[in-house]
Amino acid sequence: MKYFSIGRHKIGPDHPVFVIAEAGINHNGSLALAKKLVDMAKKTGVDCIKFQTHITEQEMIHTKIKPGNISKKSLWSIIKNCELSENEEIKLERYCKEKKILFLSTPFSISAVNRLEKLNIKAYKIGSGELTNEPFLVKIAKTKKPIILSTGMSEIHEIKHAVNLFGKYKNPLALLQTTSEYPANYSDINLGVIEKFHKLFKIPIGISDHSLGIYTALGAVAKGACIVEKHITLDKKMPGPDQKISLEEHELTELVKGCKAIKLALGDSKKILRKEKPILKFARESIVSIKNIQKDELLSEKNIGTKRPNTGQIPAKNFYQIIGKKAKHVIPKNKQLSYGDIS
Repeated sequence: MKYFSIGRHKIGPDHPVFVIAEAGINHNGSLALAKKLVDMAKKTGVDCIKFQTHITEQEMIHTKIKPGNISKKSLWSIIKNCELSENEEIKLERYCKEKKILFLSTPFSISAVNRLEKLNIKAYKIGSGELTNEPFLVKIAKTKKPIILSTGMSEIHEIKHAVNLFGKYKNPLALLQTTSEYPANYSDINLGVIEKFHKLFKIPIGISDHSLGIYTALGAVAKGACIVEKHITLDKKMPGPDQKISLEEHELTELVKGCKAIKLALGDSKKILRKEKPILKFARESIVSIKNIQKDELLSEKNIGTKRPNTGQIPAKNFYQIIGKKAKHVIPKNKQLSYGDIS
């Protein structure tokens, strides 16, 4: 399976899970809050913090449409109030460099791509809503940079089309299984899609998880996810449509720990491990006499059994191999049998 790099991070099944802290618009248009989100993300050990680059007039017409049931405010007003200026994004990207954490941002218009190109952004994360935005996809494809593409609200033929488009331009690509509900019901997450995507596309696959908590994100790693993206917040009580579904610092810390732990646990070898061997001595059993046995007496389930520890010469797995054999001499009760005791 293919892998690719974003900066110093290698993305693929043979590498650590790439954890993206999705700050999004949870700074509410404040550069100061955006920097606090960077500090939080850095502290938890994530690999990347991602924001959103909005230039409202370039990405939508003035509309009163609301973002489903996640806010009573219009989408226009939400996005407009959460914009960061170009100068603020420059400062934010520099701040991430100072803190030694990878900065990414999702553009929502070609103008936003142009702005991010000025920052020499290392890769592009494309949101689910833009998966079918043909001129937008081509614009990003022509940068030749790595792409992480969310796949919410899409059919498999639409995903294949996008994958083929980026393949034409030879962009390194990863797909994220995404359920565009806020919050997403666990029954709608469909973690099995991760394995299907692996088989179908043979590229790195991950999850952009909008469910509550960290459960499904960790489940995704167990299913082979190479990337985990979760929204983060300074406080779930802050205003904003994404705050309630986002992770606070302690939850994000546990997510990072969990991703590392599960990744380490994904081996498929089944053998007795070096560290297990000492356990065998006390956890398994040897064959022992369960009563006094006379010379020439036949060994049977009435006079021998199995007991711990496994320090005797004859292990419990050989029990039925010595049934019916004779005792060479008197064997006292609770003696671990040896082959010298039987004939």
